[in-house]
Order: sequence, then structure tokens, then C-alpha cells
Amino acid sequence: MTDAQIPDDIKKMKFEDALAELEKIVKELEEGKVELDGAIEKYERGAALKRHCEAKLAEAQARIEKITRTAGGIAAEPADLD
Repeated sequence: MTDAQIPDDIKKMKFEDALAELEKIVKELEEGKVELDGAIEKYERGAALKRHCEAKLAEAQARIEKITRTAGGIAAEPADLD
């Protein structure tokens, strides 16, 4: 699933919110109290949330890697994520 296949509501989520929802889904699935169709839907949403979180972490890592040392100290450059 590419970024284009991640539902719009998930794309708009902050990392922390997406992670919290993913943790909730994992807990519900582990408890086994969800019927099969519901479990499949939750699994699919969880997979999309996981991809979104991974993308957010990759963006943060790219930004951190752009931090460079300059003669006057540390300067940050915006990451080119395109």
C-alpha cells in the first residue's frame, strides 16, 4: 500500500494519535473479542496506521539528518522530501 492508499483521515493524523489508535487496535485484536469481519477491518486499518507511523518517522529522520555543523554552531536545513 502506497501513501496514496492510506485513508485521508489517517494521513491527517499526528504520529502520536496514529500510534495510540494502532496500540488500541492491537489490544482489541489480542483480546480476541472481535468477530472475524471486524478483526479483518481492524487489521487493515492497523496496517495503514503502521505505514503512516513509519512514514512520519522516516520524515523525522530525514530532517534530523539534514542538521549540519557550521562554523558558527549547528544549523538545520529543511529536508527535501520530494
